[in-house]
Amino acid sequence: MDVQQRAGGGIVYEQKTMNDGSSPRGVGPEHCCRDLGTCQSPMPCEMPVWVGTVPIGGKWLPSCLLSAYNLCVFFCFPLIIACAAKGAAETLTVEGQNLATDNVSVIEGETATISCRVKNNDDSVIQLLNPNRQTIYFKDVRPLKDSRFQLVNFSDNELRVSLSNVSLSDEGRYVCQVYTDPPQEAYADITVLVPPGSPIIESREDVVSEGNETELTCTAMGSKPAASIRWMKGEEELTGETTVEEAYDRMYTVTSRVRFAVTKEDDGAPVDCVIDHPAAKDLLAQRHLEVQYKPEVKIVVTYPEGLTREGDNLDLTCIAEGKPHPHQINWLRVDEDVPPHAVVTGSDLYIENLNKSYNGTYRCVASNAVGEAYDDYILYVYDAPTTIPTPTTNPVNTQDSRAGEGAPQKIDHAVIGGVVAVVMFAILCALIVLGRYFARHKGTYFTHEAKGADDAADADTAIINAEGGHNNTDEKKEYYI
Repeated sequence: MDVQQRAGGGIVYEQKTMNDGSSPRGVGPEHCCRDLGTCQSPMPCEMPVWVGTVPIGGKWLPSCLLSAYNLCVFFCFPLIIACAAKGAAETLTVEGQNLATDNVSVIEGETATISCRVKNNDDSVIQLLNPNRQTIYFKDVRPLKDSRFQLVNFSDNELRVSLSNVSLSDEGRYVCQVYTDPPQEAYADITVLVPPGSPIIESREDVVSEGNETELTCTAMGSKPAASIRWMKGEEELTGETTVEEAYDRMYTVTSRVRFAVTKEDDGAPVDCVIDHPAAKDLLAQRHLEVQYKPEVKIVVTYPEGLTREGDNLDLTCIAEGKPHPHQINWLRVDEDVPPHAVVTGSDLYIENLNKSYNGTYRCVASNAVGEAYDDYILYVYDAPTTIPTPTTNPVNTQDSRAGEGAPQKIDHAVIGGVVAVVMFAILCALIVLGRYFARHKGTYFTHEAKGADDAADADTAIINAEGGHNNTDEKKEYYI
């Protein structure tokens, strides 16, 4: 076997394959292994032989020993497994010595670190292999030409290697080996995470009317593993329907759809598509809803501030808001015609010189492209005041009604005051009568002189016959008025 030498030591690798079943110079791989006492059974003839030079004690290994050295470095573990299967060699376990490593998850483009740790090492050699069983580091030597692998730490108890700029092709199972008898292996799985691209959110329609249903779609492409999608409308979480599609090289595209009915309160509300992925944080897309709704109508009394009385003027203003803005506002009188001299100017209704014939319900109707709505005002005209009322600084709420049913009506405080006065007067009269009755009626009592008076001929006889010497007398009652 020809051996190439290189100054400064190191290992020079060449791969040669024996097709005739023998090695150069007639030394077969099986003889090398047999000479080293590694295995008594022959190896396959077409096994690749890694040859090179290794300086030991200032001399170079002979061809046979060098072949055996390289073969044992790269193939001893499979050979020992074969030998154990044939029962040709006895295996021993080093007591208390064990090998450990950890799985690694790393984001694409970042750096992964693999640590091979040995407890109670007895100077056994540690090496790290890639998923193709190629040696990355043999002790502190890197046979592999990939410069992304760098030695972080090497000692008797640890071999730690970093891999920078990780790509999907680096994913797989890496092997930590310790050359004990038998060899030990531990496996570190590198999982490469690929964050999804920016999510895309789309709506079935740009504008939706209140009461209708809208649909939003959110897509997260090119992630590994598949991302999960959540929907949020303000503080409320929505439930969507998710589909996952595997694209290429275990990359995934995730699509989620959500449907819900909208109200006028949803106009301008944000809807967020939130992406959850181990390689991404705070990844979301947002869309604001645009909801059209029918008008909201309210009648405001501009004048008067208090009760409406005969001879007063009435000024009402109709406030209508909607999306789109109401294009038409109308005033009408329910079941009757508006007074002929009433003046309607845009959203205002003005009636002067009120009288009781104007009593009734006045309605403001506003409409837009979505629909129409109204508000009612109930007019009740009171008699004109006989005295000049005392001015007050507290305005009175004169809104007589609201849109819809069950609207509160105006309350006449003068009527309430009269009822209270009558009740108080009745209570006072009752107290006077009862007091006079109890003052006159003092009760009943008996005297000795009253007993036996009916049977006596005179007063002296009555006294003698009374109780305590006045016998055979009846009770007499005496009253004071």
